Amino acid sequence: MFDTDRLSSFPEKPGVYIMKDKKGKIIYVGKAVSLKNRVRSYFQSSKNLSVKVNSMVSKIDDIEYIITDSEVEALILECNLIKHHHPKYNVLLRDDKQYPYIKITLYERFPRIQVVRKIKKDGARYFGPYTNAGAMREAIDVIRKVFPIRSCNKDLNNVPLEERACLNYHIKRCMAPCQGSIDEQEYDEIINSVTMLLEGKQEALVDKLKQKMQKAAEELDFEWAAVIRNQIMALEKILERQKIVSNDMVDQDVIAMARGLDMACVQVFFVRKGKLIEREQFILKDTDGVERIEILTSFVKQFYDNATFIPKQIIIEEDIEDKDIIEDWLHQKKGVKVNIMIPQRGEKKQLAEMVAENARNYLEQWKNKEIKLKTRNKTAISELKKYLKLEDIPYRIEGFDISNIQGTSSVASMVVFEDGMPKKEDYRKFKIKTVDGPNDFESIKEVIFRRFKRAKSDEKFGNLPDLLLIDGGKGQLKYALEALKELEVYNIPVVGLAEKYEQIFVKDKDDPIILPDNSEALYLVQRVRDEAHRFALSFHRSLRSKKNIRSLLDDIPQIGKKRRIALLKTLGSIDEIKRASVEELTKVPGMNKKAAQSVYNYFHKRTDANS
Repeated sequence: MFDTDRLSSFPEKPGVYIMKDKKGKIIYVGKAVSLKNRVRSYFQSSKNLSVKVNSMVSKIDDIEYIITDSEVEALILECNLIKHHHPKYNVLLRDDKQYPYIKITLYERFPRIQVVRKIKKDGARYFGPYTNAGAMREAIDVIRKVFPIRSCNKDLNNVPLEERACLNYHIKRCMAPCQGSIDEQEYDEIINSVTMLLEGKQEALVDKLKQKMQKAAEELDFEWAAVIRNQIMALEKILERQKIVSNDMVDQDVIAMARGLDMACVQVFFVRKGKLIEREQFILKDTDGVERIEILTSFVKQFYDNATFIPKQIIIEEDIEDKDIIEDWLHQKKGVKVNIMIPQRGEKKQLAEMVAENARNYLEQWKNKEIKLKTRNKTAISELKKYLKLEDIPYRIEGFDISNIQGTSSVASMVVFEDGMPKKEDYRKFKIKTVDGPNDFESIKEVIFRRFKRAKSDEKFGNLPDLLLIDGGKGQLKYALEALKELEVYNIPVVGLAEKYEQIFVKDKDDPIILPDNSEALYLVQRVRDEAHRFALSFHRSLRSKKNIRSLLDDIPQIGKKRRIALLKTLGSIDEIKRASVEELTKVPGMNKKAAQSVYNYFHKRTDANS
């Protein structure tokens, strides 16, 4: 329990306070104008605190603080710490996933479009985040149809390449920069058009393209004029679908929130030049007992900390905390003044109410979907109990799979489903250590032995399953049971799922159990098996990729293990190492001019040899 006598030593200055439990884990991060007064408020009468805050306070064992020069600095630091630590009691913008971004690789000759989950300071242009990955990919598909940009990952530092143009060139989805069919300036014009489209500047883009089409026609380049005409027609169809929602011609984000029992939905409408170009909705969980103003304030800070574009005007349906400080912070990020408005009447109020209505509607759909999903999962685990003749409901199911290619780099995965849903924070990966060659039976035995042996000493493995699902038939099941027997673990049911006919094998029975084709129980075991397979395969691929990278760097003279690690840690990837100049390579810790020249020569001689 936290010693409240320490509060007298807290400074009356702005900063960030960091609350930790008895294990040293950060459970809450907050900012304050006065650290002493803000932290002291948590230890006043519990009657004035919500159930959630009372629960948090009971778990506080230590509080650290960081003094800042201003409230804006405190806000920035708070955002960074929340993003890094994901404290349990903070309202978090995302749960177990990172929303995707569209990335334009401006640092490359002839840039490409990519979908990424993280923003890097690499000279690229990012758009997002997008909550609806399907809609985002549809947008990318439209862009690829309208604008013939390349989708390959070829190194185009030296063009033309000797290889022939790919199919995309022949179906007019690419201008074949790899063959020198388009110069950089023309290609960059196309990329500028893509950027304008993603920024929501469709009307300005259409005007620009019309001028280019007219110029191409005057120069008798009718083929290029026809390409631009088709781009204009496609964009005009997009403009027809966009609804005019504001008479203001400034860029606006409109934000409103709806609340459920233990979740909230925040809807954001992106209005550009008066037209609604896109909307995103975010579900915030574990919000029971948290004030509306705190939820909305937390969302605004985290959303614009991650956002790649900040409009001049942000309209919010209701008031938020620290409005002036957030405006100053956004001013610093954008470089121009940003207005946060809480409208009381007029067009902006109506617009905010429309967004709020959409948030309520989306939350209702989400709740109905959650109810259906929970009902389906409860049916599935109840059916499993019946079909497998289990003593208890298999609330927690652990699935295991082995992955190797021709017996090399064998790995295993452990996935966890609780109440029919994946619990990704409990997933575990294993490198097979004691088995040589492609022996799935012995590999399963090793990983099951290691998992349950660690359960006795490692808290991370402390939650035991109600059912073990092994990917495989009688052989895999036999070896899993042998591992449990050696550890004297007899009370956990184990089954093997043979993929070919979806047969389930159980202990002491020769004949398999066949689940009904349309049963929820069958769908659940298939989901567990497929997830274990996916997780094992992704781990195996990442190891192979790292091995290939190590092999490549091992071939470079004067580059040992320490320099190899330093290069990858500093520059991030092989591609970035390839692109780096001698000067940039020299700045990597542990490198000198001679080693940097060796790395540079290695990759550039290879490029010259391939060109």
